[in-house]
Amino acid sequence: MDNPPLDLRIPRNPPDDHRPTHPGPQQRRKDPLCPELDSPALVLIHAFIPLAIQQLYIHYTGRNFSPTTAFFFYNLALKAIAVRELQLLRRLGHVHGFLDGDAHARDQVPDHSVLQVLLSLTSTAAIRPLFTILLSYRSALGPSSIDWLFLPLEIGLYQIVLDFWFYWYHRLMHEVEGLWKYHRTHHLTKHPNSLLTLYADHEQEFFDIAGIPLLAYFSMRVLGLPMGFYEWWVCQQYVIYTELAGHSGLRLYSTPPSTLHWLLRMWGVDLVIEDHDLHHRRGWKKSENYGKQTRVWDKVFGTAGERIESTADKIDYGNTVTMQLW
Repeated sequence: MDNPPLDLRIPRNPPDDHRPTHPGPQQRRKDPLCPELDSPALVLIHAFIPLAIQQLYIHYTGRNFSPTTAFFFYNLALKAIAVRELQLLRRLGHVHGFLDGDAHARDQVPDHSVLQVLLSLTSTAAIRPLFTILLSYRSALGPSSIDWLFLPLEIGLYQIVLDFWFYWYHRLMHEVEGLWKYHRTHHLTKHPNSLLTLYADHEQEFFDIAGIPLLAYFSMRVLGLPMGFYEWWVCQQYVIYTELAGHSGLRLYSTPPSTLHWLLRMWGVDLVIEDHDLHHRRGWKKSENYGKQTRVWDKVFGTAGERIESTADKIDYGNTVTMQLW
């Protein structure tokens, strides 16, 4: 028999805690707005710093990284970027609070799973650069070889294509009894924080870390897009940030960075932080909001849920949040 989810919540903060307190539902102030250009700027800075370092190395030494050197370099870069983004998201939470914060504290990583989450972070930082290098790295090409004409299109389409594969993989994990057991652990949290992005069984980890990105990569190649190593690296930074922010539960109106955000918004299929938060809060075997990069496929297949705190009338458009870029 399938047991109900465990309660992973930490105790409420004591009265003398200096973290912000949040008014009840009737008195709650409107959610602040994160400007559309802040998160793309953050992601691009993080993505291009390693590329700039590699290009400078080529300029001053006259040679490029070997595949082995590139693996260790981008492995380290991905870890540094992920840790920095986790810190930034956590800081924003301490300042602005969290969704459903008047009713529930944010869940924390269970003590018995701290090592598992740490290993998941390490695995992500190792496996994604590994298959990216094996499939697309060419020592004859440096970061200056990026196809700047195709890059904006590749970034936006990669998120949508990846989300198609993720949507169906994710939905089937919920709706097929034999697959649910591999996804159940991830849903033990109803109010996740960004670290719980990595809280899952090994089978789910494999598809999250490698399976879905590989399907997206080969799909992009079938569509005729170049998807060289450096372009793929940039695309993955957009995806990783969105995954972490989507589990942050931040009480902000913030949409994932995307070069096609203008188009997604025009069609009403842009994602906000609350969408995936509600997926955890409301969902168990049956859920909604299966997409994690956009709402395209949830809208197409009729699984988009209604928002509670991120509706247009509950956004303070005059109160903007400045994202610390570094």
